[in-house]
Amino acid sequence: MNDQTTAHTAQLRPAHPTFREAFLYWLKLGFISFGGPAGQIAIMHQELVEKRRWISEHRFLHALNYCMLLPGPEAQQLAIYIGWLLHRTWGGIVAGVLFVLPSFFILAALTYVYLVFGDLTFVQGVFNGIKPAVVAIVAFAAWRIGSRALKNYVLWAMAALSFIAIFALKIPFPYIVLAAGLLGALGGKLMPDKFKVGGGHGASNKQYGPALIDDDTPPIAHTRFRWSYLITLLVVALALWTAAMLMLPAGTLNDMGEFFTKAALVTFGGAYAVLPFVYQGGVEHYQWLTGTQMIDGLALVQTMPGPLVMVASFVGFVGAWTKEIFGPDALLLAGFAGASVATFFTFLPSFVFILAGAPLVESTHGDLKFTAPLTGITAAVVGVILNLALIFSWYVFFPHATEVAPFSGGFEWFYALISVAAFIALWKYKQDVIKVIGACAAIGLVHTYIV
Repeated sequence: MNDQTTAHTAQLRPAHPTFREAFLYWLKLGFISFGGPAGQIAIMHQELVEKRRWISEHRFLHALNYCMLLPGPEAQQLAIYIGWLLHRTWGGIVAGVLFVLPSFFILAALTYVYLVFGDLTFVQGVFNGIKPAVVAIVAFAAWRIGSRALKNYVLWAMAALSFIAIFALKIPFPYIVLAAGLLGALGGKLMPDKFKVGGGHGASNKQYGPALIDDDTPPIAHTRFRWSYLITLLVVALALWTAAMLMLPAGTLNDMGEFFTKAALVTFGGAYAVLPFVYQGGVEHYQWLTGTQMIDGLALVQTMPGPLVMVASFVGFVGAWTKEIFGPDALLLAGFAGASVATFFTFLPSFVFILAGAPLVESTHGDLKFTAPLTGITAAVVGVILNLALIFSWYVFFPHATEVAPFSGGFEWFYALISVAAFIALWKYKQDVIKVIGACAAIGLVHTYIV
């Protein structure tokens, strides 16, 4: 009876997808991955776990929990992980590249339109409505992360300290992350009960039928840890990074290479954690773009497929265009070069993290937990994101103010009301981000033409 059951189960398992089948799926995902990290993970779960059954629920969540521990875009990293499980290293590379590639070209085209035609009344009207929506989205992100991460007074205090550090003391984001990690490590030893946080997505008992890579699937040969593979991977990655940096001319592009490498390595705490760091570097330090343009870029990225971290590509495009790195007659080429540099250096570490770490993760199928340092970092990120929401609201609600006179020029009450309505739609009525942005864009367009 057991043999019959085993045979029947084996027949029910889906066939291993060919490389071409997987390629077409990852390409499709690159065009439909709307909704930010949560939406993208949900899309992959529905397709890969429930429908195609290429991977089981438990193995999917096991991989996701590892990605949640890393800096960078967790949804893209999850795609790399599953692509690697299915088709080795090249499978992971293809999955990760195709997750980003469609949004890269779409964003480059939209950024060009934004820079060239941004003065048109129609375009201004649309952005007038989207900007207050972005304020609400970032504020909602701070609330959502805070409601999950700040479980006691110690973590609340760390969030408050991080807010004061970046808002009042202007301490750079990486130093805040480092301090939060050290405090978290110390707190984990002195007050372990205050820093106990379960894995981001936990285990699940949902069953969708036997999966190709199931809970009881024996370890696949290529998933075993090998020192030779790890060393080769690190050498190749370092060579790629070094070669790319050496090819970049001194100045803006070289600065972008260094800056976005740092951004990729320090942005713990989810997709929104990258925004404060990029804002501090791109707007305040290098002055590649203005604060208003940063809001516009985030608005564009929110309406597109692909990871939120693609805002780095927008910053790269606008920065190289603004600096006219190839002269005033080659602005499009400059923008495309800046976007390419920002994208390459932002996403390269994600491939290294997954392809190097996944064999170690596969050596055990126990659920991963957030470490105490990561718990501290996540708490600090809440304060940092709240600061970003305040900065964005200042640009939107006091558009004519200056740093010398921060509340001059009049208060835009209409756009403040849009922000409040958008926040309520996201928070109370659980509305989709794309729908909220679309509604706000329509309201802003009508208001602009009427006024």
